[in-house]
Amino acid sequence: MSSPASYDIFFDEYITKIASETFPQSRPLWELHLFKYPTSHAAGHMIFKIHHALGDGYSLMGALLSCLQNAHNPSIPLTFPTLKSAKNETSSRSRAFEFMPKILSSVFNGAWDFSWSILKGTWVEDDRTPIRSGVEGVEFRPVSVSTLMLPIEEIKLIKNKLGVTINDVITGTIFMGIRMYIQEMNSEKSSRQNCTALVLLNTRLVAGYKSVQEMLIETNKSWGNRFVFLQVSVPKSSEVSKPLDFVWEARNIIQRQRKSSAWYLTTRLWDILKKFRGAEAVSKYIYRTLKNTSIVITNMIGPLEQMSLANHPIEGIYFTVTGAPQCLSVTVMSYMGKLRIALVAEKDFIDTNVLQACMKDAFRVIGEAVNEFPIK
Repeated sequence: MSSPASYDIFFDEYITKIASETFPQSRPLWELHLFKYPTSHAAGHMIFKIHHALGDGYSLMGALLSCLQNAHNPSIPLTFPTLKSAKNETSSRSRAFEFMPKILSSVFNGAWDFSWSILKGTWVEDDRTPIRSGVEGVEFRPVSVSTLMLPIEEIKLIKNKLGVTINDVITGTIFMGIRMYIQEMNSEKSSRQNCTALVLLNTRLVAGYKSVQEMLIETNKSWGNRFVFLQVSVPKSSEVSKPLDFVWEARNIIQRQRKSSAWYLTTRLWDILKKFRGAEAVSKYIYRTLKNTSIVITNMIGPLEQMSLANHPIEGIYFTVTGAPQCLSVTVMSYMGKLRIALVAEKDFIDTNVLQACMKDAFRVIGEAVNEFPIK
């Protein structure tokens, strides 16, 4: 009789297999897989395989959550963590004096970031590193899927002490883990190699998920693919001297790009391409952007309570993105007070065991550094 540990291996192999397969043209762009064997994580697994053409993570997650209930009391709706930015204690007078410089900065940064995004979508490529092979057709190569868990309470402690957001802590941890992995695999060039992460930004002006019924009513505002890439340079080892610098740097770059007009200009560029040259032109532009960069990072918020499907409690949930012309993608999702990071890596090129260890070490080192950080 097989043990849960052996079923873990079978499950990973099964996930790897279906992630590498393309959708048959004779069938719908979605599949449902049941893995009815106990692993060390759960009594069974349900896998939704859905083509990105049907919608982005927000749309698909909203549809999935419409089918799920609160496991302890189905009559009570699921609740989600609130997103709060770091406190801004500047006075209204100070903000008034800073208004014009911020506008000018947004225009300048927007023009620079937009120009750079066009270059990354056409000619400029990242260096070849241990997480980017740069070979053609990497999207058709076999992949391996693995996950690791981080406690949200510890992330919140780091967030509160540094005065940043949870996303800043997560992104800084991922960046540091990537640099540690590159250095582990290629120490001689690790500090000089250029590595760009595409951080996905939801462009909908909404707070929280909407049900399927609500999205069908507001199709033009809710359903579909409504995202844009923020191109964030992974800090080089030579540019940071302490672990917390990765968190600060991630925060500074992402905040600057969020406040610039680059993401808006990029969405308008996609609209213009779609209008005059068709959806295929937009697809090719996004493909080149992905191909020329090293990694995609995207995250979703899960409920605080345990969910159930047809009265079966759900122990864990995560999502992945496959089929992109990159050797590595990282997805993040919170659920029941835990944060799960999923890694989709090119098989036999990226050592996922070493990469996971680097991610865990990065989080541990950042946590230790925070303990020595003075309270503000």
